[in-house]
Amino acid sequence: MPLVKVPAPVEPLWHEWDRKAQKSGLRHTVYAVNGDQYTGEWRDNLKHGKGTQLWKRTGAIYKGDWKFGKRDGYGSYSVPDPVTKEYKKVYTGWWKNDKKCGYGTTFYPGGEYYEGEWSGGQRSGWGRMYYRDGSIYEGQWLRDRPCGQGMLRL
Repeated sequence: MPLVKVPAPVEPLWHEWDRKAQKSGLRHTVYAVNGDQYTGEWRDNLKHGKGTQLWKRTGAIYKGDWKFGKRDGYGSYSVPDPVTKEYKKVYTGWWKNDKKCGYGTTFYPGGEYYEGEWSGGQRSGWGRMYYRDGSIYEGQWLRDRPCGQGMLRL
């Protein structure tokens, strides 16, 4: 009886390419189709751990912690100055689910800045706002507005 060797099943090439494209662990820079770039850690194809994101359209940059594809943990967000092209910090502090949450500092145009508590991307809790004219409001905030006890120093 003749022996017939059955050929091993051939896996399509795209299966191998898909396996190689899966991102997990530390990676070098990964570029998106729109020109955005991310350098950092991955888990199950999502940004997870420490990393740096650069958005091409706005030139903004975020350096900090990520959790399942969203900013989560401590990090800083900066944008380039339109004239000098140097990066200016916009926010430094804690994030949760891609929104400002916890303690952080935001720098506004014209030299004003807020340091205090955030919730859901809005000033909420105890905080201090430094205004351009030198006055300072220190007190409670709710939904991005002064609310409750506070003191305005002129």
